[in-house]
Amino acid sequence: MALWITDECINCDVCEQECPNQAISQGPEIYVIDASRCTECVGHFDTPQCIEVCPVDCIVAHPHMAETPAQLQEKYAVLMRARDEASAQ
Repeated sequence: MALWITDECINCDVCEQECPNQAISQGPEIYVIDASRCTECVGHFDTPQCIEVCPVDCIVAHPHMAETPAQLQEKYAVLMRARDEASAQ
């Protein structure tokens, strides 16, 4: 399941730099998570790093993006292949 940042976000800037997939960016009002890039840190860490560092606990499971651990692992593999291909060029 991709993660989601609620409107309780205080724009503290700590989550963006912790995301190994560059899935977090500044939105119009608060930070947002690109569900197509969010693997909940599967493949990188045991727990989602954005949740670990969030001081207001505003990062939760996305209500409309249910994914299994296997799907998250596959998304991680796709992202890593794209990264490796971009590095090779």
